[in-house]
Amino acid sequence: MTPLAELLAERIRRFGPITFAEYMRECLYHPVYGYYSQPEARKFADYYTSVDVHAIFGRLLARQFAEMREQLGRPREFRLVEAAAGTGRLAGQILDFAEAQLPEFYGALRYVAVERSPARCEQLAGRLARHASRQHCEARIDMPGKIEVGCVFSNELLDALPVHRVAQENGALREIFVASEGGNFSEVRLPLSTCAISEYFAAQNIALIEGQQAEAGLEACDWISEIGRRLERGFVLTIDYGHEAADLFDEHHMAGTVLAYANHRASEDWFAAPGEQDLTAHVNFTALRLWGERGGLRTLGLVSQTAFLLALGQRNEFADLYDGGMSEAERVRARLQLKTLIYPEGMGERFQVLVQQKSEASAKLTGLSGI
Repeated sequence: MTPLAELLAERIRRFGPITFAEYMRECLYHPVYGYYSQPEARKFADYYTSVDVHAIFGRLLARQFAEMREQLGRPREFRLVEAAAGTGRLAGQILDFAEAQLPEFYGALRYVAVERSPARCEQLAGRLARHASRQHCEARIDMPGKIEVGCVFSNELLDALPVHRVAQENGALREIFVASEGGNFSEVRLPLSTCAISEYFAAQNIALIEGQQAEAGLEACDWISEIGRRLERGFVLTIDYGHEAADLFDEHHMAGTVLAYANHRASEDWFAAPGEQDLTAHVNFTALRLWGERGGLRTLGLVSQTAFLLALGQRNEFADLYDGGMSEAERVRARLQLKTLIYPEGMGERFQVLVQQKSEASAKLTGLSGI
């Protein structure tokens, strides 16, 4: 048993079964033994993100953020808040590119890199120290209480927020809890731990099929609503993999979408090695839209990562893909890396980009021009 497994087994022994949301939260975010509390290098043994493929990802995002500032009337300070910034690779891509290619935007940019892991936040601060010394960046472990004007964005955050698991049984919803006996974790079905689960499905007009299992992403809903309340004027940009509710809860997803990732392999053995493998669930973009509206956010569009990056890159024929002095072999390699980001068989169609706005006028953004 892992150290975290021992702690969870003892908790269950003393207090009874726990919700899957509680189990997932501890596996990922326990301050000592959680997966995201481990050294950053561990992650590359399990998966990689768009940020790891090529800096063009951050560069095109920087162009979109600069356009957002223009749409907001070019405020003197534009606060760009990255949730779950890790050790700052994406922040570095955006800040370095803005400094070199978008000097006016960089002058107004106040980048807030939020990372809840103190160890990673410390790494983050070190990586961005040069920009921080010029008052363009700060690293912190919690979200700002108020964002007057700017954008809050995340890349592959919401798929890692804890979810409740449920099953339709004899015409009613039952919640799937985590039990433990003899050091082995198992599932047990009990009454719902909160009425918010029923409300979650009812708000989206979702009725599960008999025997179907599914997830209720209550924490993602709370997160987007809270961001809407804290943002006074600006945008929320979410990049993640998932579906609208009609697709997420159809007959093709009878067992739900929770997966464990270890050594670049996905499995449904989420009770193996608690704290030492990643756990994810597909993002419900319908819920993000609905609960975002409760926080005052209006949806501007939902597009694939392919459509989003192509729209931004085609404006200058993807000139941002190349650095000065690159050899032809290096340029070919860069083009292959771009294909990984935009081709359907790569990351392009697996990831979606949701843009929401909180301000008076409806913005026209290049990244959404394919809608």
